[in-house]
Amino acid sequence: MHLGAHAQWFITMWRSLLHLKRRPYVLTSKGVCVHRLRCSSSSSVESSSISYDGLYPGHIQTTPVQKALLAVGSGVAALQNPYRHDMVAVLGETTGHLALTALRDRMRDDPEGYAVLTERPRIRLSTLDLTKMAALPDGSFGREYLRFLEENNVTPDSRADVRFVDDEELAYVMQRYREVHDLLHTLLGMPTNMLGEVAVKWFEAAQTGLPMCALGAALGPLRLNASRLQTLLTSLGPWALRSGRQARCVLSVFYERRWEQNTEELREELRIPPPPASLARRSS
Repeated sequence: MHLGAHAQWFITMWRSLLHLKRRPYVLTSKGVCVHRLRCSSSSSVESSSISYDGLYPGHIQTTPVQKALLAVGSGVAALQNPYRHDMVAVLGETTGHLALTALRDRMRDDPEGYAVLTERPRIRLSTLDLTKMAALPDGSFGREYLRFLEENNVTPDSRADVRFVDDEELAYVMQRYREVHDLLHTLLGMPTNMLGEVAVKWFEAAQTGLPMCALGAALGPLRLNASRLQTLLTSLGPWALRSGRQARCVLSVFYERRWEQNTEELREELRIPPPPASLARRSS
């Protein structure tokens, strides 16, 4: 494909990405996550100019040059607006091959991680028994995860599907990483404000080696005020980096089988020390 064709492909793909419409998600009065589906012809990246090779549903085959163009474009867009999660997703998929391969190998070497790779569980509203989770005792991982969803008005269904990873197994590893992100917030005791998100990114950068996480960890502090930046640099950040390095691979945990486990026990099993109470409160 010559340069002009690459440019035309990039323009077409970029227009499709920019016109993606995110589904709005809400919490019902009972605290159960639901979504309202908004149908729009502009909400899909599928077009006559984009072909699929069938590695997995939604996969878009890209050349190294196309991946580089998408990485640069999505990186610039994510820098301008860190809340453009669709751009962050594209950046992660187009730059993460080596890190995803290493994560996949770690999962293969772990019995529980191998089971995750084999069975391919998904964390979606359709796969969660929210009623059962709500009945679990306080302190159990499932109950604390559901509390996190309710208090922060978030849903696991907001995680975008992988499209630009040219290996079916690695695509699942990336998908699993996205879907356990909120579980990490629960395990680490971090809220969804900027300080909490940056702390989780520092943990993820040390744990996964994904360039996207490293970029978020490096640039996220620029959006903090002086007080929170000091907290991050002197206490919360070093704790997150240390925890990420020493913890067991967090993608190798079959969380769907751990809902009834005590959160503190699970944290100890994964070698994740809790943050100092004062820091956890200050990040909220």
